[in-house]
Amino acid sequence: MLTALLLVPFIGAVLIGFLPIPEGSNLPRKLAFAIAAGLFAYSFWLLTQLDLSSASLQFVEYLPWAKAIGLNYNLGTDGLSLPFVALNGLLTWIAIYSTKENVQRPRLYYALILFVNAGVTGAFIAQNLLLFLLFYEIELIPVYFLIAIWGGSKSQYAATKFLLYTAVSGILILAAFLGMAWLGGSSSFDVASISTEGLSQRTQLILLTLLLVGFGIKIPLVPLHTWQPDSYVESAPPVAILLGGILAKMGVYGLLRFGLGLFPQTWHLVAPGLAIIGSITVIYGALSAIAQKDIKRMVAYSSIGHMGYILVAAAASTELSVLGAVAQAISHGLILALLFELVGIVEEKVGTRELDVLNGLMNPIRGLPLVSALLIAAGMASAGIPGLVGFAAEFIVFQGSFSVFPICTLLCILASGLTAVYFAILLNRTCFGKLDNKLAYYPLVARSQQIPALVLTAIILVLGIQPNWLLRWIEPTTNAISQTFSQPEIIATSQPHSPTIKAPTLTR
Repeated sequence: MLTALLLVPFIGAVLIGFLPIPEGSNLPRKLAFAIAAGLFAYSFWLLTQLDLSSASLQFVEYLPWAKAIGLNYNLGTDGLSLPFVALNGLLTWIAIYSTKENVQRPRLYYALILFVNAGVTGAFIAQNLLLFLLFYEIELIPVYFLIAIWGGSKSQYAATKFLLYTAVSGILILAAFLGMAWLGGSSSFDVASISTEGLSQRTQLILLTLLLVGFGIKIPLVPLHTWQPDSYVESAPPVAILLGGILAKMGVYGLLRFGLGLFPQTWHLVAPGLAIIGSITVIYGALSAIAQKDIKRMVAYSSIGHMGYILVAAAASTELSVLGAVAQAISHGLILALLFELVGIVEEKVGTRELDVLNGLMNPIRGLPLVSALLIAAGMASAGIPGLVGFAAEFIVFQGSFSVFPICTLLCILASGLTAVYFAILLNRTCFGKLDNKLAYYPLVARSQQIPALVLTAIILVLGIQPNWLLRWIEPTTNAISQTFSQPEIIATSQPHSPTIKAPTLTR
């Protein structure tokens, strides 16, 4: 059942790239769109089939592959990974739909997007460390070309920077995985067979630090973030949606699955430092966003700030905070995708992203009234206004983290107020004010072009009013992960041959 999520986009990419399709044909776009829509529908159906009474892996597929090096084709999913898979399918569909029909080199473009989808999904469902790293690295080259070929004036610089940072991330993660398996005495890299219990605390701390830095680059966290603003700003809007909406979530997933999940005995040693870094990331992102004049760069820095909430929640490692971390990651992906979608429309219709130039887009006759209204809704969701999914996710993060790290949580709450400040600046200068009577006659936004933003806004609103429709899938798995920090003995149930993992009771 899970292999289909990998084979369909891979085969689709090959067909689009190599079939003799006439130049100028719209077939590559239609085929990619159909594949993306099917993947999203299938992943959503898998969510409905998930057994919410169990926190163990489901839909498991296992096939011995390269036993000599411990690499097996081992797939499985649960409430931590499957929501990200569904988000990947949704944002891939959004990215393809939002792409201009006259995009240059369409066959290569759509093939690369499908390759990225397959790589990201593979990373979320892989239950073998080497297999995870293989998928983690597969998306690197396609994303590099998507930024470099279809990006802005500095796209080559931004793409190279992305490539170098992500390559370092992969090297650090590989070193940690090798250490966990070899030093732990495991003959396989299957996650269920990995145990860090027998390692010294110093060794565990070194390996965990490698993972934290590696995944911290991907998230990204301060001071490992410098690749992100350039990559987001120079990317075409559909590529920026994928970069911020789902690729960064691979870092969040790895942090929770392999850092928090495999190092229960050592996590409490690094948790205070992680909480401090998380709160610094939140405040830095907010203050940097306030200082920006380019609305796309402002959104990029706001993304950095919101990822800091996740680190604070993961550091607290309570049941509620870990649940909030995953909910915040999903919420952030939806809201950021909506913001990049709207910023792309504004830039296309107005011809600029500069705050000092934009004004009066709410004008019902000569402006972009619906786009402005949706931009206001997106800003409110990002600022955590009640009734939208951003509020529900942030509230759970704050409530779950406050008992463990009260000062860091209060700093995050303060930064959420700063989020309202920079979005008020953005909306006030962009949507309101008076249009130039001579120059401001902006083209109408076609109804078809409004569909992705309307779909994302509807999801953000529905999940804000009824957050349990999101949380119910996540909670069993996140509870099982966080309980390893409070129970003296946890027996892994993901596979019949899973070992017993003992974790001491931690006092905070």
